Amino acid sequence: MLHLGTLLAVVVYFWRDILEILHGIRTTLGGKGKDQQGATFFLWIIVATIPTGLIGLIFKDWFETLFSKPKLVGVMLLVTGLVLWLTRFTKKEGRPIGKMGWIDSILIGIAQGMAIIPGISRSGATISTGLFCGLDRGLSAKFSFLLSVPAILGATLLELKKIDFTQEFWTILIGTIVAFGVGLLSLTFLIKINKIGKISNFSYYCWIIGIAIIIIM
Repeated sequence: MLHLGTLLAVVVYFWRDILEILHGIRTTLGGKGKDQQGATFFLWIIVATIPTGLIGLIFKDWFETLFSKPKLVGVMLLVTGLVLWLTRFTKKEGRPIGKMGWIDSILIGIAQGMAIIPGISRSGATISTGLFCGLDRGLSAKFSFLLSVPAILGATLLELKKIDFTQEFWTILIGTIVAFGVGLLSLTFLIKINKIGKISNFSYYCWIIGIAIIIIM
């Protein structure tokens, strides 16, 4: 439900892009236009979602065992920091959506699937992978967050049956609302940082927290 709150933040922030995707799908299916940017964007989201879904379903039980190993979180934060730090060597001007291919989508989808491991940042992994593939900074961030919509929605639907709303309604509601608000603020901040090419600065934070967790545990 906390993830659902951040999902709503993504929908609110990127509502224009979501409408453009829906318009592209409608015009393409209606035969009124081809090579619509919105339809192309939707296609690559579907392609990227496939490896994410397969990784989640096949390795679900194994991933869940990792959540009982706090020291692993510290190690994976160090890995996240390294991945973010390496983005400083990517191109300033990357490829637009029109030059994005299925290999880019699959690699980003795999990165999102691996982010199920605690300590691996989903947005950090997917944005960085997009940059490593040579995509534009704005496109990498936009694709990363819109790609989270089917992944989070699917996971929410799978876990929804486990929630006892009669006993935990207000706790769940407050948590979801707070996640939405913080998610919207964080998203706004991250997009700006990514546009100026400073996303690698988050690596130092990850390294500090990762080392602290390893020492404490």
